[in-house]
Amino acid sequence: MNENKLLMTWIDEGNLQVPQLLFSKYKKLQLNEVELMVILQILSFQQKGIRFPTPEQLSSNMTISSSECASILRKLFQQNIIQIEEGTSIEGIRFEQYSLQSLWERIVELLRTEKKAEEKDKSVQLESNLYSIFEQEFGRPLSPIEGETLTMWIDQDEQDPMIIKAALREAVISNKLNFRYIDRILFEWKKNGITTVDQARNQSEQFRQQTRKDQPNTTSQPSKKTVPFYNWLEQ
Repeated sequence: MNENKLLMTWIDEGNLQVPQLLFSKYKKLQLNEVELMVILQILSFQQKGIRFPTPEQLSSNMTISSSECASILRKLFQQNIIQIEEGTSIEGIRFEQYSLQSLWERIVELLRTEKKAEEKDKSVQLESNLYSIFEQEFGRPLSPIEGETLTMWIDQDEQDPMIIKAALREAVISNKLNFRYIDRILFEWKKNGITTVDQARNQSEQFRQQTRKDQPNTTSQPSKKTVPFYNWLEQ
């Protein structure tokens, strides 16, 4: 067989389309390598138009016997990894085929679970960092009530930790470092639809500019420069 025929044989066999996630997640789905190979063989046969390959056909490309392959298929069916469903051809002929829909759904659910766990870990880390920042600004450990308030802002009020940090900064600038004042800032920001640090910074700057305009002009004696603040408790 010359090289052209070898190349044509390669092309005729086609390429197997396999989701990359199947390779990276099969262990977490509690599949072993032999079970994964059986699934890949099913995909291979189906892409060649053989929708319901027999254990003999599947094992012919593997190092296991047809009886071992049948046992694995039975296990995969019991675990709802694969299913057998009926279909109808264009000619109206009914047929059976393997379905891997449950497998794909499990992978998607696994991704959702991993994402939730990742977000939870990130939230815990951010909350821990917030505690440190608050204690640094207050110059002391937070009291149990203050700690519960901080947790409530995150869990119940669903405040972004960065927004909470911005409210803390606003309280520091206003020289009103207490939880009641910070809580009022967060309440006003949420009421006004402020969801980003930039929006919060812009509103605070607008308040300070307005405060500067309202202050009387005194040019008689130079005085120590102060930063005007907005009293959120007067809202």
